[in-house]
Formats: sequence, structure tokens, C-alpha cells
Amino acid sequence: MAGHRIFTTSFASIYPLYVQKAERKSRTQDEVDRVITWLTGYDDAGLRAAIADGVDLETFFAQAPELNPNASLITGVICGYRVEEIEDPLMQQIRYMDKLVDELARGKKLASILRGCDTSAA
Repeated sequence: MAGHRIFTTSFASIYPLYVQKAERKSRTQDEVDRVITWLTGYDDAGLRAAIADGVDLETFFAQAPELNPNASLITGVICGYRVEEIEDPLMQQIRYMDKLVDELARGKKLASILRGCDTSAA
């Protein structure tokens, strides 16, 4: 999947779509931010800067402070692919993020979305 066009899509263009998806299901922007920061290691300021700078998804993940070590616990199907079987690391990270937002919108509790995380400390 090298060179897939999603890699050059700006994070700022998909972020509002994530928020809208969550809000349609009575979830909040803060919860979207929480799952994205859990996955990527960005803090709120870093997340806002990535949005303001218009970085593409490739850059967003390349500059991520640290992919959560429990990200490999994310499993299931998103966009017709099993996330745990995606070979391209960048595509897998993008699909991890999609999967987390999808789980949030489906009403899953944060404790189960943020695998291996004490949600009171996150």
C-alpha cells in the first residue's frame, strides 16, 4: 500500500469527521481527543498544532511522540480489513485510529477502548 493517497490526506481534514461521527452518537470531542492522544502520544497542544499546521497523516504519525505500546491489542475489521493483519505500518496506524473512533461512536466504554489503560489516570 506504499504511496496510498490516504497518506497525503491532512489530519486536519479527517479530524472534524471523527468528531462529527462521535457527536452523532452522543460522544464528545474530548473523548475523540483522548483516544487519539492515547494512540499517538500527542498531548492536547501537540494535537492542536498538528491540526493548525495541516500536516498529512504520514507526517502526523511520523512526528507522533510515541505510538502506544498497547496499540497492537487493537483488533477487528475496519474498511474491510482486519487491522491486526495490515502489513504497511503507516496504514495500520491510520486504521488503528479509525478503529478507536469507530469503537467510541459505537458506545464502547473508554476503559475498553484504551486497552490496558487506567482511564482515571489517562
